[in-house]
Order: sequence, then structure tokens, then C-alpha cells
Amino acid sequence: MKQILIQDTNGNLRKELRDFHVALTTQLRDWGLADAAQVVTVADIGIYQKGIVAKVLPEGFVYVGLEVKHVPEIIEKTIQHGEKIASLAFEKKNKQLRLVLRNCGRIDPENFNDYVANDGYQGLVKALEMGPERVIEEMKKSGLRGRGGAGFPTWMKWNITRAVPGEVKYIICNGDEGDPGAYMDRSVLEGDPNSVIEGLMIGGLAIGASQGVFYIRAEYPLAIERIQKAINECYARGLLGQNILGSNFNFDIEIRLGAGAFVCGEETALISSVEGLRGYPRPRPPFPSVRGLWEKPTAINNVETLATVPYILFHGGEAFGKIGIEGSTGTKVFALTGKVRNSGLVEVPMGITLREVVFDIGGGVLNNRAIKAIQTGGPSGGVIPEQFFDTPIGYESLQKLGSIMGSGGMIVLDENDCMVDISKFYLGFCVDESCGKCAPCRIGGTQMLAILKRISDGKGVDDDLKKLNEIAMAMQKASLCGLGQTAPNPVLSTLKYFEAEYKAHVVDKKCASGKCVKLVSYSIIKDKCTGCGMCGRVCPAIAITGSRADKYSINTEKCVSCGQCFDVCKFGAVVRQ
Repeated sequence: MKQILIQDTNGNLRKELRDFHVALTTQLRDWGLADAAQVVTVADIGIYQKGIVAKVLPEGFVYVGLEVKHVPEIIEKTIQHGEKIASLAFEKKNKQLRLVLRNCGRIDPENFNDYVANDGYQGLVKALEMGPERVIEEMKKSGLRGRGGAGFPTWMKWNITRAVPGEVKYIICNGDEGDPGAYMDRSVLEGDPNSVIEGLMIGGLAIGASQGVFYIRAEYPLAIERIQKAINECYARGLLGQNILGSNFNFDIEIRLGAGAFVCGEETALISSVEGLRGYPRPRPPFPSVRGLWEKPTAINNVETLATVPYILFHGGEAFGKIGIEGSTGTKVFALTGKVRNSGLVEVPMGITLREVVFDIGGGVLNNRAIKAIQTGGPSGGVIPEQFFDTPIGYESLQKLGSIMGSGGMIVLDENDCMVDISKFYLGFCVDESCGKCAPCRIGGTQMLAILKRISDGKGVDDDLKKLNEIAMAMQKASLCGLGQTAPNPVLSTLKYFEAEYKAHVVDKKCASGKCVKLVSYSIIKDKCTGCGMCGRVCPAIAITGSRADKYSINTEKCVSCGQCFDVCKFGAVVRQ
């Protein structure tokens, strides 16, 4: 049977997707082809901003920008005769390697049999045959490191937890994805829930745990629904509970919901939340592997890490370890966003360069503007300027540049972005999300944000840049958890690579990008003004007056420096100073 996988890649075409699904299903039935082809709505095909997209299996044809009117042609040419429709087909260079996302967009995430038919739970079968020690050894061969941010070797975390004495142990899936613009974990939970469940079970077997916990943010209702449905299916089929697949392995799973606190992505704060307490981080040591949930040894892995585990067990650790580069093996999923033409999830082998991701996969920068930098690692990451774009992506290589891999955020910044404004945004996020338990984070973050606001308002002084560095260093050394320790990263990296931009704000009181409105003024060049009046019509402060005959001018006392006149002028008459 052929499968037609369909997805709304714009995120706002629910009615259109439903209408297309109904039309396709109806015509297949009317043409007597209902038994020959199945229509399935999926979460992720790996293509974005292309309207309604369909992928026809087994041929693998991908059609984009679909409407109901295309249904007859798809059925007649592709479903009946296996022909590709060139006018609808999507072709792209493929530098991606989908291992984590191997099933996303290929199977129905709510169909258990679809997952099993694509080697589902074969990794678990092998793990039961191998036993815990050999499973950990296989993970060691793979070189898999945690994909949640810290990059700690997965095999080592499991081995430490396994070695701690105790009959009761836990393993937790961290699905509390909180980085702005990040949706890697959400896509996997929604698009391939069984792979994460299987990975959690293999991890439980390896460390000697009989209880697994999914910690998922409550803002992901579809992910929660599909994980729960998959868990129920596993219980019904004997894959969860007692004596799984005839072995002596017993394992149960439950779901706990997070309330969207960014700090709960940190392991000890997450544990507090699961226990029903406020999400405060705890001093380490002892680490969760020694004393975690309910004071018992606990391993915590994020969604992407666990989704990779079944692939490694099925294909072998050595095969996975050959992908990527030394110290950073396998693939990594990134949420490529910002000023890039083709935004979306990309999964690439480690060692690919930043330039390849942005230009070969992302299609380059929007509106043909010059690229300025890439921000990786979310609020805990740093800004990497254009001269380092040929750096291979790896844990250590990004760290050397003052950034981190993080969970996989990758935001493209162009020439119109202000580095002071970018730093202020990320630091503001961390200040809002700080739990306030330790003074370095609570006070240090607030003081750094106040300095950045002062600089962007044109009130900065020469000593401010030195103060930012000093406070940042104190936060890195003295904060209790990773949130406070890494919150200064965007500020430190922008100060390192774009110090001249900071000095322009402090000394010259100028913001070249126009983002810091109190440092920007606008005027109209009379000789270039055509008198069209567009600038006056969009001015919210009614600061622009004139006529076609007399030309237009800006009352600087009324002007609020919003820049709308600058954006709409097609003749270069409005200038920014």
C-alpha cells in the first residue's frame, strides 16, 4: 500500500490541510483506490514554509504548495502510475542526515504498527539479548554525548548510575524545552513518540531502573497526548510492565508536566519539580546519578539523546561513531531560525560547518542582506561572527569560540541586528527565568541588564564595559546552576567580537542598526523627496508634515524614532542618523 504523508509546513493552514486530506481521501475512495493508498497527517517532513506538503511513499516524491485542485493529478499520475509531477516536486541539496528524525514525516506517529514496521523496538530486543554491561559498552563505542546542552557522555552517565548501590533507581526523559525558538524535542515527541519511549526503556535496562518518567512542558499538549497514547499501546502489547518480551526486565513509565520554567531544564531543578516542589536547583555534588529523584540514583537524558539510542543499539555503536568528528560523533538536530531564507529543523552530521548549514541548507540570508553572526545554544550560548563560519560544528569547537552546542538553537543575524540589543534580549530572558535562589544569578543578571539598558538608551559610560565583564565572570564562577553560569555568554561573546559596536553606543551615542531607538534620529532629504506622503501616513506620532509641492519634513521633538518612515520610503529620502 502506498502512503501519502501530508503536513502543514506554515503552521497556520489547519483548515486547508483538513480540506486537502478530505478531498484526497474522498477521491481515492471514489476511484476505487482506498485499499491502495493511505493518507496520513504527520508532524514533520523536514520542509518548512512551503504550504501544504505531501510525501508519497515508497517512491519518496515530495510535492509542495498543494491545494485541493491538485488532488486529481496526484492520484492519476503518482498513485496510479508512479510518475513524478515535476511542476509540484520539491528538489533540494541534501546535506542532512536524518537519524533522530528518521521516522518523522515517514510514519504515522499514532500508529504503533508503523513504528514496528520500521525497525521499531528492535533496539530493545537487542538490548535484552546483550544485557546492561554490553549495552553500556555499545553506547561507549558510539561516542554519543548528551544532546540537551552539557554534552556529557551518555555511556558514562549510565555507568555511574548503574554502579551506585540500590534496588530502586529512576530514569527521566527531559522534555522541558525552554529555549526561545527551539522546538527540536517537540517535533520528535510529536512525530516519533515510540522512539523516545524505546530509548527510555533501553536506558532503564542499562542502569537497573524499573521506573521511567517523562517530564514534558504542559505547553506541548499534542506531544503529551501522543506519548501517553504510545505508552498505553505498549502496556496493551506487553512492552511495558512485568517480564517484558519474556525477560526478567520490568519497567513502568509515567508522565509529569512542567509549568514552563526555563530553570527546570536543569537536572536538579527538574527533579524538584517532579517531586512536587518548586523548581529550585540543588547544590552538586551529590549528582543525580548518586542521589536524585526521591533520594534515589537517577539518570536524566533529553529527548534527542533517547531518540538516538534505539538507532545505536540496532545498527551498532561503531557505525554511529563513524559519523561526525572525533569527540562529537553522530548527528545533531538544530532549529535554524532568524534571518534565513529556509527556516526549520535540520539534522546534520557533526563536523559540518556553520556556513554549510546556513547557506547550503538554509538557502542564505533573507532579502540578500549581509550576514553578521550566528547565535547558537539559546540564552546560554554565544554569538559567532562571520569569520568563523567555516568552523566544523562540534562541542569543543563551538566552546572555543565562546558559544555552546546547547540543545540546538541556531539563529541567523544580519547586518541590521544590533549586538547590544541581542545581548539585552537574551539576558532579559535569563533574568525573567532566574529562580532567584542564589545571589550571583539573581543580582548579577539584574545589574548586567541594567547596564545594557543604560547603554542602549544612550546613557552608557566608559566604565560600563569593564563592569559587564567583571559581573559576568563572577556569575560564571559563583552561580549555583547552569542558568546563572551561562547567562552572561551572549554578552561576553558580543563584547569579544563586536566591542566597536558597544563603544559606538557608549562614546558616539549611535546605533548603526537603528534598533536602539533613543540613539537614532531621522530626517528627510528634500531633493530626494517626491512628495508621495507615505512617510506621513505611517507615522504614529504625527511628526511628519508637508505636501507634494512643499515636500515633507520631520519634527524631531515629536519623532519617537520608530523607523516606519525609513522602512516605507522607496526613494532614499528618509535617512537614519
